[in-house]
Amino acid sequence: MWNTEHLNQARKYCTELAQTHYENFPVGRWVSPELKPYVHAIYAFVRIADDFADEDCHHGQRLESLSQWRKALYEAEKGHAEHPVFIALADTIQKFQIPVEWLDQLICAFEQDVVKNRHLNFESLLEYARYSANPVGRLVLWLHGYRENQLFEWSDSICSALQFANFWQDVAIDWQKDRVYLPQDDMNRFGYLEEELKQGVVNENFCALLKFEIQRTWDLFWKGQALCDAVSGRLKIELRLIWLGGTRILERIEASNYDVFRRRPKLTFFDKGMMVWRTLDWDRRRLSVMQGTV
Repeated sequence: MWNTEHLNQARKYCTELAQTHYENFPVGRWVSPELKPYVHAIYAFVRIADDFADEDCHHGQRLESLSQWRKALYEAEKGHAEHPVFIALADTIQKFQIPVEWLDQLICAFEQDVVKNRHLNFESLLEYARYSANPVGRLVLWLHGYRENQLFEWSDSICSALQFANFWQDVAIDWQKDRVYLPQDDMNRFGYLEEELKQGVVNENFCALLKFEIQRTWDLFWKGQALCDAVSGRLKIELRLIWLGGTRILERIEASNYDVFRRRPKLTFFDKGMMVWRTLDWDRRRLSVMQGTV
């Protein structure tokens, strides 16, 4: 069993990792100082597991590393840990009674990344996001004391949408890893070939395909938007910024005429300023949208 010094060192390790490797979900930047160590513990657990699935240094042992990571997770649940991430995580699990299956689901997603690089249909993507993205939002809500199923459902919609926005943003990057997240049946429907994807072809078929997927993603963002008004405090600000960041990526892709090959759509300093302004102006804008005036 670890002592206070070990726990503090473990938390420092997780915080340093979180501050230098934020990539997928910008969660934890606005949470209260009291909650940050716990958010960072979860982030560090996810970050390292993701590296097992992605980084070249783990090639040939990815599944074994993930299996050992899962084993360490369930040991941590019992209060046994040696690695600094699991010392901090065990403390987090015990303090908040976190459903460990959500953490396990994230490992399942990384395992799927190792063995599956194509998706037949959109339903397959939704199932992937159920493991890769949705647990993150649920964990953040749980840490903040929220337990209502409706909030979890709204969170799932936003997290899935964020995952898909990242897919459409990174079509070219994912192809370099031999991963295609554009659903195979939609590619066939719109007449866009994988050989064209390999060559970075942006034609009418590709534009129609990506427009279709982006509209589905918009629908998910709108479906989950109510969550941004259902929580309070710093979490409300953070969720609004996350929602606006995800939808801004979609706007960026649309503004580029869906050419995600020549220049990866990303948030600029201007975009971030716009997000802050829209956060401050959130209530008026949302009312205007509901009334059809914006």
